[in-house]
Amino acid sequence: MVYNEKKVELLRQRYPEGTRICLDHMEDLCPVESGTCGTVEFVDDAGTLHCKFDNGRTFGVIPDVDKFHKIDQEQTQTDEQTEEITETEDIEESEEMNMSM
Repeated sequence: MVYNEKKVELLRQRYPEGTRICLDHMEDLCPVESGTCGTVEFVDDAGTLHCKFDNGRTFGVIPDVDKFHKIDQEQTQTDEQTEEITETEDIEESEEMNMSM
């Protein structure tokens, strides 16, 4: 699918480099799994969002073909804080186990 210049420019404004997205469904023979999050690297002249996904894959996401949503910065920060808390809890549990031995 090829977009006109206006549509491509709107996509570039909406999904600038560094924007986080989550894939809901991808139409491809070897798709990135649904629920995988990634970071937009750039939007090409055809309107494809080139992304680096958290699972290590890089792939082009095609708006109006693939289903995805933008992740709010607040949600990303909350997820990171939750991970930090979990890691801290794991460390504390390990220390308690070592002390009891």
